[in-house]
Amino acid sequence: MLVNRNPLLFDITSECKTTKARVGKMVLPHGVVDTPVFMPVGTQGTLKSMLPEQLDNMGLQIMLANTYHLGTNPGPEILKRAGGLHKFMNWDKPLLTDSGGFQMVSLLKLAEITEEGVKFQSLNEHKGEVMLTPEHSVEIQNAIGADIIMQLDDVITTTSPDYDRIKESVHRTTRWLDRCIEAHANPETQNVFSIVQGTLYEDLRRRSAADLVKRDVNGYAIGGLSGGESKDDFWKIVHLCTDLLPKGKPRYLMGVGFAIDLVVCSALGVDMFDCVFPTRTARFGCALTMTGQISLRKPEYAKDFAPIDKDCSCHTCRTYTRAFLHGIVSDLPVACTLLTEHNLAFQMRLMRGIRDSVREERFPEFVRKFMLDLHPDRDYPSWIRESLSAVNIDLL
Repeated sequence: MLVNRNPLLFDITSECKTTKARVGKMVLPHGVVDTPVFMPVGTQGTLKSMLPEQLDNMGLQIMLANTYHLGTNPGPEILKRAGGLHKFMNWDKPLLTDSGGFQMVSLLKLAEITEEGVKFQSLNEHKGEVMLTPEHSVEIQNAIGADIIMQLDDVITTTSPDYDRIKESVHRTTRWLDRCIEAHANPETQNVFSIVQGTLYEDLRRRSAADLVKRDVNGYAIGGLSGGESKDDFWKIVHLCTDLLPKGKPRYLMGVGFAIDLVVCSALGVDMFDCVFPTRTARFGCALTMTGQISLRKPEYAKDFAPIDKDCSCHTCRTYTRAFLHGIVSDLPVACTLLTEHNLAFQMRLMRGIRDSVREERFPEFVRKFMLDLHPDRDYPSWIRESLSAVNIDLL
């Protein structure tokens, strides 16, 4: 473990001269993370179908776990007795925990939201109701011991038209942040990140960001996106928020993991991303490539003896063919492991390519090639053209 009096040091080492993209090093108690970074999601302290040793061997620097689920099973007392989630799951690299706020949307039918917190009908039938307050969320995250812990925020569905309810959520998120900071027991070893809310209303995003930057936190998240809004609305809010947030602290865009979004939002100045997509789509027999996603269930791959991606150096691509994978994706659990490994390797290679291109002052060229590989006919969706034009990249 690194000895570090400040539990987060963030150094911007390179900046794109054309866009808002930047490369940084984030030093956390359990290790160094290169940004921009994609963080895979291990909701219950495990990445489905992958062992921590495999992730370590791949060079993964940080992963995410979920406070709500870990708080109900195994619960904070077990995690404390285990010495925290790092020891419990045998992972000695950095961890980030979501506060449980997202479950206000994903489990909305089971939730009741008040100023005190959010009351859930537990997914564990033996535990009845669960009351998640800002204080309890932080208590669980302190027991987990993650390097970065998220404040509990009042999350509203992005497509909600209820301006007054969204305004209420913005101010409540700030009040809950104050309660999280007050309850935080481990400020020397764990970092609280606040979360900008406001859905698609620019005035509310401005209000939220202005309130949050007055608080003593080590990083900021952009929450409440990837919830069904249009891409035209999505990128504009990201662009606005990265302008509003302090340059010298990490900016984390929650719940975003499609390759095209990672490239665009890195250009818009985002440093951190997470999403279940790469691991979830692997469980459905799908592999990620620079030219798009392929479904290995399709009969066309039954006699295809090429690797998933000839340019990928992951164990799956070095060892197995598309034909072999086609034969097992519908029946054998090992296929999930093989495709998950590849999809994570793809995400890591993409982020490494973004970082290298920024360092080498060729990021606009990297973006143009990436987009051309996806759209060889140059029929780019308007939101891609407009978002990149906003940061001075014109697609040819």
